[in-house]
Amino acid sequence: MWDERYKSEGYAYGTLPNDFLVEYKDSLPKGKILSLAEGEGRNAVFLAKQGYAVTAVDSSAVGLEKALDLASVANVSIECVHADLLDFDFGENCWDGVISIFCPLPSEVRKAVHKKVEIGLRAGGVFLTESYTPDQPKYGTGGGDCIDTMQSKASLIQEFPHLQFSHLAEVERRIIEGVYHTGLASVVQAIGYKKT
Repeated sequence: MWDERYKSEGYAYGTLPNDFLVEYKDSLPKGKILSLAEGEGRNAVFLAKQGYAVTAVDSSAVGLEKALDLASVANVSIECVHADLLDFDFGENCWDGVISIFCPLPSEVRKAVHKKVEIGLRAGGVFLTESYTPDQPKYGTGGGDCIDTMQSKASLIQEFPHLQFSHLAEVERRIIEGVYHTGLASVVQAIGYKKT
């Protein structure tokens, strides 16, 4: 599905970074950042321009090829890893930050990935995410209609027992990100620090 979506000439979700990431970028410690389901590179390239060392992981080789093109145009370097998030080795205590922007995983897969996020973060490392909530299908402005892939404040608290959240909110906001995320939407936003 994702190769198909990304093979068009344009960028499916645009080339500009996610608004929430832009607003809270300074919450991420300088250093190594892992971007989950990065797709065509808009968020990874933005962070690389801010001086972060970014590794982008995605299951779509087509998306990652476009991510490298976007990085080249921006004159920055990102590392791209073609892998399923369940198979990807997050390592232990090695990431200063992990970002997950609209990463629609089935809940059982997501729980396993989130466990690996906690293990992979260094003490004091930051997890930053924006995801659609289960209310989103009512809006019809992106994210599909599978509630199982959507998140809430409650699910994030449950799935990240070792994080301390400095920001955790369910909000309604207008999102303009390419042709697939456009219009008023229901999202959950979170910034969590790995407890030391």
